[in-house]
Amino acid sequence: MSHYQVMVDDNFHYMEEDERWEYGTFATAEEAIAACRKLVDESLVGEYRPGMTATQLYDRYTSFGDEPFVVAPAGSAKVDWSARDHARSRVEALCAAGLAARLRRCFVRARMRRTRGA
Repeated sequence: MSHYQVMVDDNFHYMEEDERWEYGTFATAEEAIAACRKLVDESLVGEYRPGMTATQLYDRYTSFGDEPFVVAPAGSAKVDWSARDHARSRVEALCAAGLAARLRRCFVRARMRRTRGA
């Protein structure tokens, strides 16, 4: 059985393929995309600073964040998903003032700790 592979480029080392790393393999495209979304959310929260605007956060992400993508198995259709589009769709919610945005950031941080065993 072929798997969908999630690879990650480091925006700080843009276009340097030797800085690319494999995050994991997944049975379905949907699982691979969910892993990519998680990685982008973690990068955004990692770059977030209090008082930051959505534009500032997006700029930090495109300069320093992890940019995952999915490699489909041979013979499968290309997976059409964009890390930058996902980041663009998340920055407003993560940078908003108030309790809801703070809880979103806390949720992502808690998920990061559980995943990394910290």
